Amino acid sequence: PIVDVENVVRHMRMPSNKGRSIIAVAVEAVNEVRSPLILATLAVMAAILPMAFVRGLMGPYMRPIPIGASSAMLFSMFVAFVITPWAAARILRGAAHGAAGSAGVADAHGGGRGGEPEDSLTHLYRRIMDRIIHRPPARYLFLIAIVLLLGGSVALIPLGKVRLKMLPFDNKSEFQVIVDMPEGTSLERTAAVAAELADAVRSLPETSDVQIYAGTASPYNFNGMVRHYYLRRGANVADVQVNLIPKHERKRQSHEIAKSVRPELQRIAERYGAKIKVAEVPPGPPVLQTLVAEIYGPDDDTRNALAVKVAEIFRVTPGVVDVDTYIEDCQPKLVFEIDREKAMLHGVDTGRLSQELRTAITGAKAGILHDESEREDVEIIVRPEEAERSRAAALATMPVRTAGGAMVPLGELVRIRETVSDRNIYHKNLMPVSYVTADVAGDEESPAYAVLKMRHALAELKPNAGGDTGLDIYLAEQPFYGDRYALKWDGEMHITYEVFRDLGLAFAAVLILIYVLVVGWFESFVTPLIIMAAIPFSLVGILPAHWGLGVFFSATSMIGFIAGAGIVVRNSIILVDFIELRMKEGMPLAEAVVDAGAVRFRPMMLTAAAVIVGAGVILFDPIFQGLALSLMAGEVASLLLSRMAVPVFYYMFAGRSRTAQ
Repeated sequence: PIVDVENVVRHMRMPSNKGRSIIAVAVEAVNEVRSPLILATLAVMAAILPMAFVRGLMGPYMRPIPIGASSAMLFSMFVAFVITPWAAARILRGAAHGAAGSAGVADAHGGGRGGEPEDSLTHLYRRIMDRIIHRPPARYLFLIAIVLLLGGSVALIPLGKVRLKMLPFDNKSEFQVIVDMPEGTSLERTAAVAAELADAVRSLPETSDVQIYAGTASPYNFNGMVRHYYLRRGANVADVQVNLIPKHERKRQSHEIAKSVRPELQRIAERYGAKIKVAEVPPGPPVLQTLVAEIYGPDDDTRNALAVKVAEIFRVTPGVVDVDTYIEDCQPKLVFEIDREKAMLHGVDTGRLSQELRTAITGAKAGILHDESEREDVEIIVRPEEAERSRAAALATMPVRTAGGAMVPLGELVRIRETVSDRNIYHKNLMPVSYVTADVAGDEESPAYAVLKMRHALAELKPNAGGDTGLDIYLAEQPFYGDRYALKWDGEMHITYEVFRDLGLAFAAVLILIYVLVVGWFESFVTPLIIMAAIPFSLVGILPAHWGLGVFFSATSMIGFIAGAGIVVRNSIILVDFIELRMKEGMPLAEAVVDAGAVRFRPMMLTAAAVIVGAGVILFDPIFQGLALSLMAGEVASLLLSRMAVPVFYYMFAGRSRTAQ
């Protein structure tokens, strides 16, 4: 509709249309842009539809975007061809006479083909473009400048000025401190350490209140569901739930607050041998941890030893924090083996002997106490004092009644053997696996950069001492067999790779679809390349905008770049179609390419303004800020560059083809 209305107004201002029916002028103006609008609509749909086929975790979240946007594009085309000319003919009827009368005044300043009024900026554009078109040195200097701008913008990524991340950090009103004391720690000591950690967090000015959950998990929340924190039980575990004051009452975001308190919490944890994780409520993706290394291999001990080495590499890597493994410490275990021969000689039943030993350690229910001060009945558990049941020597002296009524020490009937308790063995897709987890904090808060820093150290790991075989490293796929030792990245790193890979494939499909579409429309293999050449120009605005505002180039930024490609192609189609229209009217090629940029700039600028206003609504949302920046900055950059570059490209390629003919 923007292109329609602008073209109707432009035709109304032409002196040649003075006195004509407004309906005839509107129909003629809409007819003039009908073909490029149909092609532009199909091009935008081709740019966004491939995103519906993104797989993995982000697929269900992205699918509504291309479906809804494509439907909106079809409906807007219907509006442009049916409602817009009807509304223009009625609403602009009164303005037609004034516009036609003012055209003569505008002609004093010059105008385009048909006498359309032009401002001073358009005259400046014509003078600059005339020089670029007719002077080859100026033309090549212009092209070199565009290449340098594009190269400098793309270089911001390898230089580390623009950082890639799956999703940026959100601003929440809470975070957790997950505490893991060494196995065997008493509940009282765990609670004391958690209280000291809570005091450190409570000193923050942004803290509203703090709750401590020792020996059990905190109430069910997002992290509890995704990271399985709700399953945590035991005397050596604790959660510190930190609630912050409302967002509008604090200057710092929740991520900055959690990041600032982490060093102090780490110092406290190191004094007590504890492992902590500062767990923020993530906007996504729902993963076990930001960095997750899955270690596969045939032997449990070797695989666990390899996981410990990987954890050490994590700890010495800058920016990697909260390192932990899913390997429990070795716990001493007492095994009471019944001497069946002695038990038979003393007339002691082995089943009863096992029951008495279990009663001595865990106790036995003797009855129920009805206490008026309690809301429910209290169970009465009978068992020895802790000092008598916690030592093997004390248990060995426990008397056991024989069949004859005599009392025999337990140590006479059993052999007490010290051993180590079994560790948990985790499996993924029926393959045994050891997990190493960590988070990322510091200057580079994306897991991709941490993985790049560790790749050389991990490549040098040898599963077996003196062996020649290194560690196989997988990025996206799990090893098919478990006969070799391998490391597979999971967590946010896996999701990041998967999403950007699928978006890259979607972008490649976009380019192919647009090329095929434009080839069929213009019946030329070169014209689509000219039209699509403007797509990379949006990066000249997108990447510097992300750098200037310190925003991650996230998955939503990539979506904005792909969706913006359709709008960029749309502008190029409008330019090329107008060039060919002017040439059919008899205008020379050099004049036609300049006239297209001068006449069609206003609808392109209005479209860019509409995109900026529409995307500005989500500019300050932490998650969709990248999408807004890509649409806004990309549209502005491509608007300014494509207005000059597309006519120059068309002039160069069309001039060569005519010379060849």
